[in-house]
Amino acid sequence: MTLIKWSPSMGKERQHQLLPSVESFFGSFFNNDLFPKDYATYVPNVNITESENSYAIELAAPGFEKKDFNISIAEGILTISGTHQSENVTEEKSFVRKEFNHGSFKRSFNLADLVDEEHIDAKYDNGILKVELPKNSKTQNANVKYININ
Repeated sequence: MTLIKWSPSMGKERQHQLLPSVESFFGSFFNNDLFPKDYATYVPNVNITESENSYAIELAAPGFEKKDFNISIAEGILTISGTHQSENVTEEKSFVRKEFNHGSFKRSFNLADLVDEEHIDAKYDNGILKVELPKNSKTQNANVKYININ
C-alpha cells in the first residue's frame, strides 16, 4: 500500500503528470522531517476528566522540566504557560551542527466558580503535567438536570 500526501491540486485536472511542479517539489522538500518542528508553534494537548470530588487537567509536554511551567489563577481563570529552550550540538570530525529550539505556550481554562482554588495541586511526571482541581462544596452538591433531545 502506498500513502500519498494530499495536496490542494489533487481534485483538479492533473497537468504535466510526468514533471512535478516547482511548488510541489519545494513543498515536499521543505515540509519533510529533515527540518525539526518549531517549538514556537507548539500547543500541548490537554485531557480534562471529572471524578466525584475533582476535575483533572493533564497536559502533554514532553521535554519540559518543572521549572519551565507557570500556573496561575486570576478572576476564575486558570492559566498554564510554559517556556522551553533546548540546544543540541553534534560534533563530528569534519563538522559541528547546532540546533536551537525556543518557544512558549499558554492555555487558559474558565473555572466558573467550580473548584476550591485554595487546594489545587500540580505534578509533572514523565512529560505529563497533571493539575488536580478539587470541586467546591457547591459543585459537589449540585443536582444534574438532563435534557431530552427531540
